[in-house]
Amino acid sequence: MSCTHLAEAGTVEPETTGECPECVAAGDDWVHLRACLSCGHVGCCDSSPNRHATKHFQATGHPVMRSIQPGENWRWCFVDEAIG
Repeated sequence: MSCTHLAEAGTVEPETTGECPECVAAGDDWVHLRACLSCGHVGCCDSSPNRHATKHFQATGHPVMRSIQPGENWRWCFVDEAIG
């Protein structure tokens, strides 16, 4: 089965690329950053204590995020648990 979410994901630019705004506000650290391809929201990865990218998906249903780490260009669909 192919993932239609990955195929249809946009190219929204992230709101920021240097920090997880929710971690900064809470005074916490993060490991890697991810950007929502529906709205540009930036959140931290699941290796980070707060998992803000996943929490954003759970709150909004926006299906696809991408890594915004330097040198990475992969995308992840939360719905189908597929990488592209």
